[in-house]
Amino acid sequence: MNEYLESSEYIDWETPEVRAKADELASGCGSDVEVARRCFEFVRDEIKHSGDFGLNPVTLKASEVLRHRTGFCYAKSHLLAALARANGIPAALRYQRLTYEDDRPPFCLHGLNSVHLRDFGWYRIDARGNKEGVDAAFDPPREQLAYAIRNEGERDIEGLFSEPLPEVVEALTSCDDVTRVGLPDWASG
Repeated sequence: MNEYLESSEYIDWETPEVRAKADELASGCGSDVEVARRCFEFVRDEIKHSGDFGLNPVTLKASEVLRHRTGFCYAKSHLLAALARANGIPAALRYQRLTYEDDRPPFCLHGLNSVHLRDFGWYRIDARGNKEGVDAAFDPPREQLAYAIRNEGERDIEGLFSEPLPEVVEALTSCDDVTRVGLPDWASG
């Protein structure tokens, strides 16, 4: 579990601003479920999805997402992992391969999280941000993710990742405008 508790270059929970927000969110909580819920709801509701709102800059590190209050799903998952880890809750990054529009290819890669809760084990959560047609919630042990696997070719990417995929890092660092962020074709294979 140690790798899902570590601070790193992108899940940088030891930075003062992330640490302070994590402490604030955990204040008065009596369980890891309460802490995880507060962290989830903060990222889902208070951090705007860059694509939905057309907001720059393109963020990657948890501290950048918190500072600018915006990020794509991947970046938001980095902040959620950082807030959970700062509070001693193991947190992993997860991914889904989804159709982009019209329920057929091309595909896109979607980022979300799993947190390890004492009473439930690994539990997937998706703080992407709700909007029309997207209603993610925190209700363990029942999962309510932003997107269900529904179409041919869609799938959950197996594995718990302690760090972002290199392709995600490359996509987010190679663009300086939210309208030009894209992932390589491997997500469509």
